[in-house]
Amino acid sequence: MSADKIQIFDTTLRDGEQAAGSRLGVREKLEIARQLSRLGVDIIEAGFPVSSPKDFEAVELLSREIEGVTICALSRAVAADIEACGKAIAKAKKSRIHTGLGVSDIHIAGKFSDAKYGLTLGKKKVNAIRMAVEAVKLARSFTDSVEFYCEDSGRADPEYLYEMLEAVIDAGATVLNIPDTTGYAIPAEYGNLIKSIGEKVPNIDQAIISVHCHDDLGMAVANSLAGVLNGARQVECTINGVGERAGNAAMEEVVMAIRTRKDFFDVVTDINTKHFYRTSKMVAEMLGFEVAANKAIVGSNAFAHSSGIHVDGFLKKRETYEIMKPEDVGSPKSKVVLTARTGRHGVKHRLEELGYTLSKEELEEIYQRFLVVADKKKEVFDDDLIAIISDQVREVEHVYELEYLHVSCGTGIVPTASVKIKTKDGTIQKATDGDGPVDAAYQAIREATGLDPKIEKYSIRAVTEGKEALGEATVRISNADGKAFLGRGVSTDIIEASAKAYVDAINRMVSAEMLGNEEITLEL
Repeated sequence: MSADKIQIFDTTLRDGEQAAGSRLGVREKLEIARQLSRLGVDIIEAGFPVSSPKDFEAVELLSREIEGVTICALSRAVAADIEACGKAIAKAKKSRIHTGLGVSDIHIAGKFSDAKYGLTLGKKKVNAIRMAVEAVKLARSFTDSVEFYCEDSGRADPEYLYEMLEAVIDAGATVLNIPDTTGYAIPAEYGNLIKSIGEKVPNIDQAIISVHCHDDLGMAVANSLAGVLNGARQVECTINGVGERAGNAAMEEVVMAIRTRKDFFDVVTDINTKHFYRTSKMVAEMLGFEVAANKAIVGSNAFAHSSGIHVDGFLKKRETYEIMKPEDVGSPKSKVVLTARTGRHGVKHRLEELGYTLSKEELEEIYQRFLVVADKKKEVFDDDLIAIISDQVREVEHVYELEYLHVSCGTGIVPTASVKIKTKDGTIQKATDGDGPVDAAYQAIREATGLDPKIEKYSIRAVTEGKEALGEATVRISNADGKAFLGRGVSTDIIEASAKAYVDAINRMVSAEMLGNEEITLEL
């Protein structure tokens, strides 16, 4: 392995799954592991085999099914644990056992409180090194790749830690995990610890230093990167930063920091970053943890711009407010989120994306109406803009008016609808069937008007509460030229509201065509 390559050790399936309220089935672990393999991680920590039959099954399954990635199993420095790991990873083409124990005085005094480990802390610490050496030697009987974790290194006595590391390297450990188990360390402090290990452990050249940081103080990623700067060549992390308590270092943040600031870190990974967004969504869905909108790299707002100054700068030159491209992490393209803080430039840009061409005066009128809507809503959506434009284009009498609607549907009955449409030349009545009551009503309206616009979007929502709640239907249609029009209808009957919305949209389309709509156009 070259000096500038950082190995990515993913522990989403082990430490990540330990997050309170989560649990992954064996098949779910397999699907995530396949995605992690596509992502390009070097090692997948598949589970803790001795902890349960399901965990053993998962590690065994991944060992058989996943190729090109090292499959790792976790154990304590206990013979039964290590033997279970050896059996579980037996069929892996590339395998590792990850064993270890606590090295801080707090952990040793608490976990080895039994007199059999020694009557004094000093005796217990001597026995802990003996246990560590025996564990590594046993693990080496199953695989050539043995990683040893020194739990709670962040609070350990450095001199004792050096002694422990030297002993396990002599016993055959190939990777040394220096966890900040409780998220206690500060980046400068943790970086110095990693640096000191490189300087004070005589046989350190025979092993790789790995960092495993928790986020209790919000510094897991910063600590991991401090470790990389000071000689660590493996980072242990999880997708979305999931894990015990406040979680682990987020893989996507660590990797993108290394990639974006290669000038600073001067290291690389083998991660295909274009898979980050997809992997994030998969893990969030399977664990049941929603990704925060403001989550770095993969959050829905990671490449969203709202403030007028930011929007203006972003639209003029992307790099003004973006240090990464959304496509680099497989995310949907950068977007301008329209709010009351978005300036005219942002509104104009979105209208142009929708196909509108506006004069300076028309834009000002639309923008003032936009501000009224924006003050009432967190975000102004495309349909809101289309509605503003539609209302601005004209206030004219409807060409068509829905006078009568009757719908018949039920189990075992073909849905039918009959409508009576009033025009300035009289009334037209039509009846037809459809795939459902709304479709039947729309088909009858099409036959009555002789128009067949394409339905782009349909939605319905309650606008009042109670048994007789009003329902508001919204329908977006487009004509043969691709121009879009929005209609709305309100009624206590959702079928009637839907029909009114469709007629309203058709009226807007016909009126625009009658006026020629020369100054304001919409092309989708």
